[in-house]
Amino acid sequence: MPNGGERAARSRDSRDFLDRPGHLIRRLQQIALALFVDQAKAFKMPFDVTSVQYAALAAIRNHPGIDQTTLSYIIAFDRTTIGGVVGRLEKKKLIKRSNGAHDRRTKSLHVTAAGERLLRDIEPAVAETQRLILAPLKPSERAAFMRMLKHLVHLNNEHSRAPRRLQEAAGHRFRTARSKAGRFVRPVTRARSAKGRAP
Repeated sequence: MPNGGERAARSRDSRDFLDRPGHLIRRLQQIALALFVDQAKAFKMPFDVTSVQYAALAAIRNHPGIDQTTLSYIIAFDRTTIGGVVGRLEKKKLIKRSNGAHDRRTKSLHVTAAGERLLRDIEPAVAETQRLILAPLKPSERAAFMRMLKHLVHLNNEHSRAPRRLQEAAGHRFRTARSKAGRFVRPVTRARSAKGRAP
């Protein structure tokens, strides 16, 4: 059996773990999800979308006609599994796919009327959730927290399994458009491996 000194050391190790940034970030994500579920119930709107599906739907609404590769760059999601997210949104009739205007080998994504309606209906719950996440902080602390959070995510972007690629997104859309010579330019993209389940 561990003696008193060993038990104290283990207790310190446990406290140290609970204070680590990775653990605290995971807890904050759990809190944010719980707050959103509560707000969805409060607004009597049982939304059947995950956080990734919501991000994808909003991005498609903001960038009508984008393809899956561009979508993955914008929301920082694996290209190898983004198809599953798009497929689920299409199955729920929240988006539709059509042949690309400049290259029929690609599929353009557009939000349907049902998708627009869901985004409109879900916005109050989303906005209130964001407010509640930061509510315990003082106004000056909220601004400082958001500034540091954005900075930290930006600096660690390349360590992500799916780094956000806004420049590549713009470049990909340009490369898939018709060239001045009237020919199509095959998009040049890099495949990334993905592990884990798709949301």
